[in-house]
Amino acid sequence: MATTETKGPYQPPSGYLGNLNAEQQSALDQLKKELKEQKETGFALEGEDGFAEARMGDAGLLRFLRARKFNVAAAKAMWLANEKWRKEFGVDEIVKSFEYHEKAEVDKYYPQFYHKVDKDGRPLYIERLGSLDIDALYSVTTADRQLKRLVYEYERSMTERLPACSALVGHPVSTYCTILDLKDVSLRSFYRVKDYVMSAASIGQDHYPETMGKFYIINAPFLFTGVWSVVKPWLDEVTVAKIQVLGAKNKDVLLAQIPEENLPKSLGGTCQCSEGCSMSDAGPWIRP
Repeated sequence: MATTETKGPYQPPSGYLGNLNAEQQSALDQLKKELKEQKETGFALEGEDGFAEARMGDAGLLRFLRARKFNVAAAKAMWLANEKWRKEFGVDEIVKSFEYHEKAEVDKYYPQFYHKVDKDGRPLYIERLGSLDIDALYSVTTADRQLKRLVYEYERSMTERLPACSALVGHPVSTYCTILDLKDVSLRSFYRVKDYVMSAASIGQDHYPETMGKFYIINAPFLFTGVWSVVKPWLDEVTVAKIQVLGAKNKDVLLAQIPEENLPKSLGGTCQCSEGCSMSDAGPWIRP
């Protein structure tokens, strides 16, 4: 059972629905207006009127506006680039027909999975990069199929996981709580999979923006902490505030944000799903 903790009345952060200042509201209205008129300028979006209603609700458009600090021109360019990518990558077809039959085998060599929720009701996403066996991984799948799986899961999260989490806590949930486990990570293995990791990061940043809620990098080796100290100053303050780099002593920090019964036992919690936490997809999005 996925659980959360009550933290008082919900207050939307600045820039989210229910908490827009005059400039932010004006930017949202202008972006909607320009995108609705876009068909007349030669870029046809989904739908007869050129307005992809399913994806272009206020909450969705605000993600792109926040990603571009409410610069309408930049957010519009980002949105149109996203629409172009969706068509070229075949996102709608992936949603309809992608079957990841190698999931159980891939899980042995590179566990990546959603599992229950944190105390704020966010879906918990866990990736164990330290468990990566690149030769074994690419004997059962390909980088292309890994990226298609990534997009399939992003789409499922937008249409199933986040709405289910929102219903659970009674207010909009639009971000994830991520744990990246670097225990026993091999620099050689990471280098060999770096192209996939960079492509995956680009997809998340460019096409599913503003979905990072909390991000924990755990069991980080000393070398990584040195790299992080160099990279950190180049990131904006909002992003840095969401990321915590932790060594082996991370249990207390994780349990401060994640209910013990929702965190897999292998990461310091008490959850032991019968089929294995990494294969269960347990969460409020799964109905009996």
